[in-house]
Amino acid sequence: MNHIAVVGAGSWGTALAIVLADNQYYVRLWGHKGEQIKEINERHTNSKYLPGVELPELIKGYTDLEDALIGIETIILAVPTKAIREVLGKIRQFQQSPITIVHVSKGLEPDTFKRVSEVIKEEMPKELLKDVVVLSGPSHAEEVSLRQPTTVTVACENLSSAEKIQDMFINQHLRVYTNPDVIGVEIGGSLKNIIALAAGITDGLGYGDNAKAALITRGLAEIARLGVALGANPLTFAGLTGIGDLIVTCTSVHSRNWRAGNLLGKGQNLDEVLENMGMVVEGVRTTKAAYQLAKQMNVSMPITNALYDVLFNQRNPKDAVDSLMARGRTHEMEDLSSIIFKLD
Repeated sequence: MNHIAVVGAGSWGTALAIVLADNQYYVRLWGHKGEQIKEINERHTNSKYLPGVELPELIKGYTDLEDALIGIETIILAVPTKAIREVLGKIRQFQQSPITIVHVSKGLEPDTFKRVSEVIKEEMPKELLKDVVVLSGPSHAEEVSLRQPTTVTVACENLSSAEKIQDMFINQHLRVYTNPDVIGVEIGGSLKNIIALAAGITDGLGYGDNAKAALITRGLAEIARLGVALGANPLTFAGLTGIGDLIVTCTSVHSRNWRAGNLLGKGQNLDEVLENMGMVVEGVRTTKAAYQLAKQMNVSMPITNALYDVLFNQRNPKDAVDSLMARGRTHEMEDLSSIIFKLD
């Protein structure tokens, strides 16, 4: 049986390790917290991130990153976006043979505006990198770890690499599709966290289903608008990593971005929210990056702009929602027409 390394022992990394172990791979799960790795190896649980879930014995925890990657050809990179450069910097110090990196993070880097695949290619020497594959889609770790039906997409410009990862993960619980549109898959997976934060705010304010439906729909228009401007295929945003991921993240209590937004809507400030969450809320950094990028590219993103003011300019959430409702009149089909034009 093949050995695969999962770098990042949070909820999503652990859930994917379970999938791989179910598919009869030996999984080396790396994390930097000694007590957590000890629990994984001795009790076969990861109680902080996936309480009540028993881990297959084919999963072995590591705290030494170099040991975890000895002889490994495929790495599942499951660390928060802000930690990716640091982790890759460590890997390239000792890695001697080429590897395929499958990243499962959903975020944009502030200031550089780079997608995760771009960061990976920038940090890893060409001679050490076989390929970069993106795995994304509507997939809560809690449900995947319980083997509930889930669908995801793997994206890579190299179809054979995408199909290899597809075969690695697909089973009776997890259906995996391929998509050559790396830009669209990464943008959809990243920007949906912005809209999920906003959806949590509307719920925290006590608004109903009408508000959330409007937010999701207009949020998708924003995501597609920026994605197409960056070179994405518009059709990607009608798929799993567009509307699919948007729906699941905006409507579920499993979503840490929705939960963070909900606390903001109920009156907590950002520092309080992040402290209470205890886990990384990718949408916060992504909001900053998308706001900066949209300004630079002159792309209209009113929901993102309003959320940026709430997060970083201490604007009252209700005032931000009211300002969105009071904007000047426009035509819904203007967005659709511009996207179709790009497709043609």
